[in-house]
Amino acid sequence: MSKIKVGITHGDPNGIGYEVILKTFADPAMMDLCTPIIYGSPKVASYHRKSLDLQTNFATVNSANDVREDSLNLIHCCADEVKIDLGQPTEEAGKAAYDALERAVKDWRDGLIDVIVTAPINKSSIQGDAFHFPGHTEYIQDRVGREGQKALMILMNERIRVALVTTHLPISKVAAAVTEEAVLERLRTFHHSLQADFGISNPRIAVLSLNPHAGEDGLLGSEENDAIRPACEKAEAEDIIAYGPFAADGFFGTRAYEHYDGVLAMYHDQGLAPFKLLAMDDGVNVTAGLDIVRTSPDHGTGYDIAGKGVASENSFRQAIYAAIDIFRNRQAWNEAHQNPLQKLYVDKRDKSERG
Repeated sequence: MSKIKVGITHGDPNGIGYEVILKTFADPAMMDLCTPIIYGSPKVASYHRKSLDLQTNFATVNSANDVREDSLNLIHCCADEVKIDLGQPTEEAGKAAYDALERAVKDWRDGLIDVIVTAPINKSSIQGDAFHFPGHTEYIQDRVGREGQKALMILMNERIRVALVTTHLPISKVAAAVTEEAVLERLRTFHHSLQADFGISNPRIAVLSLNPHAGEDGLLGSEENDAIRPACEKAEAEDIIAYGPFAADGFFGTRAYEHYDGVLAMYHDQGLAPFKLLAMDDGVNVTAGLDIVRTSPDHGTGYDIAGKGVASENSFRQAIYAAIDIFRNRQAWNEAHQNPLQKLYVDKRDKSERG
């Protein structure tokens, strides 16, 4: 099989993005798995490489059409001079992060790369006239989502997969956003992703409650009875195996997640706090529900350790692996579920064109 072209955005240049990227591709075996393409700045990359005493080499290229298959490639797509203030959020760093992300997404739309892996950004400093989103997930949905598509954030490793009904939303607005329609929509997307992206033929999904003790039959909140439970029942009618709602504390405390293929949490910290306790070193953020395959490490910019050489690259490496696996799984899923008459037509057309 041909190697997948992995577009890698450098994230916030004042953080640990370049450190984890360069450490990941210090292993030449990574080039056997994919053709990596960093979207960033050769000067900034060289600065981090020298200051961290890393030996990883890269080739600067003009576009994704010019990449070398067996090298770590870098496309220069931000300002010539980017001032580095390690550990500090700056407007200049935010602009550099945005420029790299915008170029990578454009190249994906143009078919020049296959998947995108994003290094962490600072969600505040990247804000501007062209970027007014809570994070990567919402930005990517806006740029590449087709009508009717809605991105789903999934955090995963080999042991657990957690998806979110609401993502980067203030806690004061969460309850109003947990509706029957929203929960059912996320269940549908999660179910399909578990099948197509992760190769699980008949996934079992556990659904968490919003309120303490799953609402105690309405005593501690009505969302379980009004929204979550009806959504689970409708999902079951669509042959989606969804159990719950479960009180989150007991669910994670008893390790019940081990019996399910995925867990649907109602809000960000409900799902991500226990996930990161379980998977901080190798967790991956996956954007599901869109045509694009996008992953990222599950950590942030790491300002507190930027430039110290102590950042672990394992989560970033796992994000590369996950992007490759999901891309291949989707190819297999699409081929298996292609309309047989359409496939017959395509096969005949290809045969006639080959003569």
